[in-house]
Amino acid sequence: GWEPQLAELTFHALFLVPLFSMDPFFGWIRSNTSSSVGPFPVPKLVIWAVRWYLFKIMIGAGLIKIKSSDPKWKPGNMSAMYYFYETQPVPNPFTKYFHFMPKWWHRFEVWSNHFVELVAPFLLLMPSRQLRQTGGLIQIMFQVILISSGNLSFLNWLTIVPAIFCLDDAFLMNNLPPIVRSLALGTPSSQSYVQCISSGAVEMARQSHFLRTTVSTLFYLLMAKLNINVVRNLFAQRQLMNASFDKLRLCSTYGAFGVVSETRQELIIESANNIDGPWKEYHFRVKPGDIHKRPPWISPY
Repeated sequence: GWEPQLAELTFHALFLVPLFSMDPFFGWIRSNTSSSVGPFPVPKLVIWAVRWYLFKIMIGAGLIKIKSSDPKWKPGNMSAMYYFYETQPVPNPFTKYFHFMPKWWHRFEVWSNHFVELVAPFLLLMPSRQLRQTGGLIQIMFQVILISSGNLSFLNWLTIVPAIFCLDDAFLMNNLPPIVRSLALGTPSSQSYVQCISSGAVEMARQSHFLRTTVSTLFYLLMAKLNINVVRNLFAQRQLMNASFDKLRLCSTYGAFGVVSETRQELIIESANNIDGPWKEYHFRVKPGDIHKRPPWISPY
């Protein structure tokens, strides 16, 4: 499901930027006077579409677990995390420390997972700015924990991106560490814009360009139509995991780890010049094999 997730987010990103301009501050009329005309805001409909995109990823991952036949995700058992770290696709150097935590902690992890995937996603769609920020921060922290405990390629990094859309400019400018802020606002145009915003010399334009508003509205209506099958799938008893319902895969449904294996079976590949041997094992850079070799760190690749 990682490639469809990347494709869908990329399609959303196309409508976050101006249609015929490469100017990151599109519409901003810089002035030497005491005030300036602010840039056109990013279309709200597209931002809400991105938030819905994150919502369906997380809620789909949560529902696939409680609907699965694996009792380890269910109340009364809650033992999925006993085995998750040992049997996940590619462990990293810190995975063993997570694996050897006490069992009461692993049960707490399962409850926490259900909260993050089944309850917290609703905060992303709340009208309250504070609740959306809380929901976005919960999802970012959850993905950071997953990144630190295993190698799931670019999946978790990609999932952080839509969560940032729950944190507005004011929150980021006031809470980013100075080093991160200097990297994010390293261009002269960015610094000039932030100074104008901070001083109150410029305000965001109240309305976007008519053409951009029209395109954003059409995009929103398209995604609403494509997501009808996604919602039906979420309510279905036999929920599909990581499936698309349109030919271009512009809109998909997602899920992860509905079943957690209790034992790890690793395929070992060997070769020999003669069937009688000697046989030589192939050692791959990332694939688990030699039990004396420390797992590598490959994420987000």
